[in-house]
Amino acid sequence: MQRRTHPQEAPVLDPAPPRPAQAPEDHLKAGALGATGITAMVVAAAAPLTVMAGIAPLAISIGGIGAPAGYLAAAVVLALFAVGFTTMTRLTGGAGAFYSYITLGLGRSAGAGAGLLAVVSYNTLQIGVYGLLGTQFQAAFVRLAGVDLPWWLYAVAAIAVVWALGRRGIDVGAKVLGVLLAAETAILAVLVVGVVAHGGHDGLHLSTFSPSALANPGLLGILGFCFAAFAGFESTALYRREAREPDRSIPRATYAAVAFLGLFYALVVWAVVQAVGDAGVVAAAGADPVGLFFTVMDTYVGAWASHVMDVLVLTSVLASQIAFHNAINRYSFTLAQDGLLPAAMAHAHPRFASPARAGAAQSVLALVVVAGFALAGADPYRQLVLLVNTPGAIGVLLLQAITAVAVVVYLHRHGTVRPGVLWASVGATVLLTVALGVLVRHVALLTAAPTSTNVVLVAVVPAVFAVGVLLARVLRRRRPDLYARIGGNP
Repeated sequence: MQRRTHPQEAPVLDPAPPRPAQAPEDHLKAGALGATGITAMVVAAAAPLTVMAGIAPLAISIGGIGAPAGYLAAAVVLALFAVGFTTMTRLTGGAGAFYSYITLGLGRSAGAGAGLLAVVSYNTLQIGVYGLLGTQFQAAFVRLAGVDLPWWLYAVAAIAVVWALGRRGIDVGAKVLGVLLAAETAILAVLVVGVVAHGGHDGLHLSTFSPSALANPGLLGILGFCFAAFAGFESTALYRREAREPDRSIPRATYAAVAFLGLFYALVVWAVVQAVGDAGVVAAAGADPVGLFFTVMDTYVGAWASHVMDVLVLTSVLASQIAFHNAINRYSFTLAQDGLLPAAMAHAHPRFASPARAGAAQSVLALVVVAGFALAGADPYRQLVLLVNTPGAIGVLLLQAITAVAVVVYLHRHGTVRPGVLWASVGATVLLTVALGVLVRHVALLTAAPTSTNVVLVAVVPAVFAVGVLLARVLRRRRPDLYARIGGNP
């Protein structure tokens, strides 16, 4: 079936016509991943241990003892989103996730804006975290080996490792991530078991989910943290070309990732609240957010477990970088095939069948940004992590909200799915829009920056989207052949 077009930018109704015949080097490795491998990729991107040990204490200090409910709320909203998202995966066969589905629902110009915003958002999320990785490795080597090297040396070394693993192919990366993810999940499970076995500080209870805890106005303020903790779960669709039985494995991986992350986050944060006690956990989290989880581990499990967690925090953030690198490369590969990025990035490695050129470009960009911050003497955490990550977190949530709208439009137009799927997408649209508004309103909690800086960081997101829309309009006039491929399927 051909897509219907209209000179006034009518929404795309059906998948694009096939691209011209591809050479072998234009194909990624088919059948390399099953549902388990895809789930490992996207859960590792979320970096559960890093999120818990590094961000959850801040969520507790702001949201109070009801913080676990914030993670559950985010999981429910994203599960509703996943209903329509995975339906689109099955109906359209799109391998471009946000980019493909927004094009199909809202038109090629919107799709181009979404594609460009997705690449930029994932890049800012990934590259910003090199500041966190550098500081964590620097502190660990000082503590464990007495060696004090600049943070940027560790960041540069990590960029090289991430590039090399990405170049070797998705199956190699998935195996590495599976091992690292299992280790970080296990140490958090040990913490939970230790707290439960000792009965917590005041006995085990569920007051963290009581009406008074949920009424804390700080819970709205931490929604940004909670949604950001799931970052990258929707990238399951990006691995369609490399998935075994994609119509089954991608939905399974998407739901598994949301369910696991939501329940696990809530359980771990609940356990930490139980460990310190309702009366003291907020103050403890505010006084020592970096050390809270390690203190709980020392108290309820032992110093050995705290030392193990110290090491696994490092592997957790490295695993996240590998996973995001793979997702970025597949977005870039798809957009390059459709003419929205340089065509050179649309070629796969002849031996490993990986998007190696896209990976090299992403690694060079990361190196340039890290070098720039290092030469400027910028703080790797307060400036590289917080400031660079913020547009990415906002951009991904905006893309989820726009995708939810596109899913509603597409499904309503075609009328080929159960009403429950449509209503779930409507609910996701409303809730994601509310969450986006709350995140923007409380963006200072993410950045700790002045208002003028926050305005710029927020404005970057619609500006990038607008550039993508403008690029599509230019292609429509000058290269209608490329314009017709926007949002198409392989």
